[in-house]
Amino acid sequence: MQFFKNLNVDFIGKRKLAYLFSATLILLSLVSLILHRGPKYGIDFTGGTSLQVKFEKQINVGDVRNSVSKIGFGNAEIKRIGLAEDNEFIIRVEQMSEGSDAAVMMEDQLTKDFPENPYDIRAVTEIGPTIGSELRRAAIFAVLFSMIGILIYISWRFEFKFAVAAVLALFHDVIITLGFFSVLNYEITLVVIAAFLTIVGYSLNDTIVVFDRIRENMKVLRREPFASMVNISINQTLSRTIITSFTTLIVVIVLLIMGGEVTFSFAFAMFVGIIIGTYSSIYVASPIVIEWHKRAELKKR
Repeated sequence: MQFFKNLNVDFIGKRKLAYLFSATLILLSLVSLILHRGPKYGIDFTGGTSLQVKFEKQINVGDVRNSVSKIGFGNAEIKRIGLAEDNEFIIRVEQMSEGSDAAVMMEDQLTKDFPENPYDIRAVTEIGPTIGSELRRAAIFAVLFSMIGILIYISWRFEFKFAVAAVLALFHDVIITLGFFSVLNYEITLVVIAAFLTIVGYSLNDTIVVFDRIRENMKVLRREPFASMVNISINQTLSRTIITSFTTLIVVIVLLIMGGEVTFSFAFAMFVGIIIGTYSSIYVASPIVIEWHKRAELKKR
């Protein structure tokens, strides 16, 4: 299905403006990360206790927060699960000193503050600081190893210059998405890492579609200047890119609005990642291939 036929948008001619735009976003992301001394990690990576409770009667987040604040958990992360009438929450607090049981302390305080509103404990999860640091390392290695695997695959499937362009575009997507989380002070959890890896796969798929058309046109449009041929290839795949991105964004927006706080971080990362990933396939990955090709031609001359 092709909604846009015979397009001739000059994407490549605007690549310098795109460089400026991308550089600005990356700079803002790095500045925010430096000012915040790195990403804001959740208890998945720093260690802590997670308590999932379901109350029998109506109660709001503010009442639960006021209760746990009395025992020193004023910075607790409290998320409602499901609909408002479900009265189910996840309460996450940071790691306490040895010998202290955060879950028991929260249960005792909730029982004391809401004697007429009984609750059930659905789940208790405790993550120590050692496990948290190991998970943090594993998450970083997962992203890096995926990039290395992509570099090797695209070098074999296409050419090395295409592989480098794709990996740089993926770094671009991840850094900017991470920057949004840093600027907005959102936590990085295992769910968010899963979203980052999903973004890597989504953006790569979009980039490979463009690269595949470029490779075909390198044979069909041999008399065209290389930059012009790349621009034609982007225009030829634009219909597929817009349809795929738009349909995926619809699902993500619904999840973002109606999914509740539990899935919000995943949906938000996907929302930013899809937009940036679609942009980078056109304005980052393809222009890098052009610049590489120009330098190779200059060396030949």
